[in-house]
Amino acid sequence: MADKQILSPENLLEKAGILIEALPFMRRYAGKSIVVKFGGHAMGKQAYLDSFAADMMLLRQIGAQPVIVHGGGPQIGSMLERLQIESQFVNGLRVTDEATISVVEMVLSGAINKSLVASIIAAGGNAVGLSGKDGSLITASKIAANKDDSAVDLGFVGTPKSVDPKVLYALIEAGMIPVIAPIGLGEGGMTYNINADTAAGAIAGAIGASRLLMLTDVSGVQDKEGQHIAKLSLSKARALIKDGTVSGGMIPKVQTCIDAVEQGAEAAVIMDGRSAHAALVELFTEQGIGTLITSD
Repeated sequence: MADKQILSPENLLEKAGILIEALPFMRRYAGKSIVVKFGGHAMGKQAYLDSFAADMMLLRQIGAQPVIVHGGGPQIGSMLERLQIESQFVNGLRVTDEATISVVEMVLSGAINKSLVASIIAAGGNAVGLSGKDGSLITASKIAANKDDSAVDLGFVGTPKSVDPKVLYALIEAGMIPVIAPIGLGEGGMTYNINADTAAGAIAGAIGASRLLMLTDVSGVQDKEGQHIAKLSLSKARALIKDGTVSGGMIPKVQTCIDAVEQGAEAAVIMDGRSAHAALVELFTEQGIGTLITSD
């Protein structure tokens, strides 16, 4: 058996200092909901998945109430390819016919959701997997899309119409960490595939989350010179979209954060979630690592 690493007094003092710095932030988030959007690419790496699961367990241990909404685009694409079902995209959204929605639900609510739940339990936490269909959590409506000035039918692709968080409150009260697949229920029992960012934002607004953490593969919002922006008001975030500073795939992420804050979340953060313990660094340090979007 390898000998335990012996830390010097200086190392021990440094660790104690980190804990002391984090303590006020731990108190801040005790009893508060934190919605975390976890991306599909990161979930393919077990080491990162284990690190993320440990972070979520730690949040629950200090009294915070993490709620996880996960994506799964790469895994869905891989399964569709294996089943020889062709994928088509319009404006970044997957056209989802009847065959595709069955695969989407199987991958999101099945393999990915349960893998994340298992990792949290293995880390010492207690998690329950569900989709937006369970407990009527997310009622969805069909998305209309246009391409080249013509209407395009995206099939079973939806957007949150309403969120009923009763099932989340019940799980949180029982000490559980909800892990949510972004599948919604439409009229007549129809199943809809919902963008995970959009689902996370709608849930964060509905439960009045203290924070919405959007874990992405970028450090946050940048100005025209490419410099990181630490904090944005809603009005400034809108202005950056309008003048083109925020562009491409960053637009829907920033808009999701704006919508979440307008609907009741205290603040939202766009951050690079690829580093180990990124969520803890954002929440438990003064400067954080992402772009914080607030009402003022």
